[in-house]
Amino acid sequence: MPFARLAGKHFWTRKVPVARLKRLSTRARGQKAALLALASVPLIMTLGNSMLIPVLPGIQAALGITPLQSSLLITVYSVMAILLIPVAGYLSDRIGRRKVIVPSLILAGAGGAICGWAGGWEGVWTGAGDSAYGWILAGRLLQGMGAAGAMPIVLPLVGDMFRSEAQVSAGLGLIETANTFGKVLSPIVGSALAILAWQAPFWSIPALCALSLLLLLTLVRVPARRDGAAPPPPAKQFLAKVWRLFRINARWLSALFLIGGLAMFILFGLLFYLSETLEKEHGLHGIRKGLVLAIPLAVLCTASFAAGKAIGKRKAAMKWIIAGGCALAAAGIAACLPLEATAVRVACLSVAGLGIGAALPCLDAFLTEGIAKEERGSITSLYSSMRFVGVAAGPPVASLLMRSSVSLLLAAMAACAAAAGALALLLHAGQGQPQQDAQRAMLLAARERARRRGGAGAR
Repeated sequence: MPFARLAGKHFWTRKVPVARLKRLSTRARGQKAALLALASVPLIMTLGNSMLIPVLPGIQAALGITPLQSSLLITVYSVMAILLIPVAGYLSDRIGRRKVIVPSLILAGAGGAICGWAGGWEGVWTGAGDSAYGWILAGRLLQGMGAAGAMPIVLPLVGDMFRSEAQVSAGLGLIETANTFGKVLSPIVGSALAILAWQAPFWSIPALCALSLLLLLTLVRVPARRDGAAPPPPAKQFLAKVWRLFRINARWLSALFLIGGLAMFILFGLLFYLSETLEKEHGLHGIRKGLVLAIPLAVLCTASFAAGKAIGKRKAAMKWIIAGGCALAAAGIAACLPLEATAVRVACLSVAGLGIGAALPCLDAFLTEGIAKEERGSITSLYSSMRFVGVAAGPPVASLLMRSSVSLLLAAMAACAAAAGALALLLHAGQGQPQQDAQRAMLLAARERARRRGGAGAR
């Protein structure tokens, strides 16, 4: 917050000391710098995965592998994130955010360095030779482990840094903007780096992770646990609590999780298809290819930003935007079936991106508005894992379906989008109210305790 604004009429009439105004101004600037440092984490983690999509055909040619094998470079990264995001969230509550996010960034950078080393560099070193593919898979696995411990920890850390809901919402908005901007930037950056060599995107990952780590260590101060805050429960109690909460909200949470997973499955499957088609059928390489791939992603991100601004807390509107967005995505993909011109298909897939982009922030908001604040971290980490299931499955499934025909792939993706729209109808504006969740959870826990006492007495 600028000093001039703090020193305006409101503060002046209250006769706030100038020294205090300067402290407030310095603190505001420090918080803004800390937010920008935190925003570098999702930006870099998104780049580290998505920028490989335009490079996959070049990796296939260099290593002599199949499209399915190259798609696994995306999948192994996502699988590790699926498995470890909930674990990382729990550990960050137990041992502290910094103790999880710092080693995670180091691990992600090390994974990228292993991938770059294994690929070698013409005229400099030979790399891992015939076993290069296996080493690159191992490096991507380490990268996924690092991403699981870095990216989701940013969200609760923003909540720790601010006390007011307005500041937290603004901070989370900046984090989400960085995430979506990374998606738009990734095909362009990946294609530009691949001009140097197909290994160059891998080598950029440790450099970017080092930059993010430097920003975090110098600009972000993790606040101490607030007085009176309850310590996190033991692992067994934590799992029982999460399971109980999920049972109470099983219908709408299951629908929400499936829609999020299907949205990512469709998005990454279609990006893989478009990347393969542009390079192998139309000879597009480098930045030109990246710019074409960025078109549907730019539409998606614009729609996501606009929908996030518009929905507020209107849960009924969220439900119908999700359903309508999925229906629009299904229509856009289905329109590609009779139209074979690549430019027309890119336009149709951009329409699909518009629908998916409108749905995604509504899914996030429906989840956060429907779960009590103290329970939100565990459920959102599971939701993040479910989205990574879609990221992991999209490219290999697209590769397998493309072996039969592109029409089969497009029909399957359109059907998935239609199914997601149907699932959205299971959401209800009255479901998942935080107060109701808390009361029902307490009632169910009391019943469980009474049942156990009764069983112990019978014995």
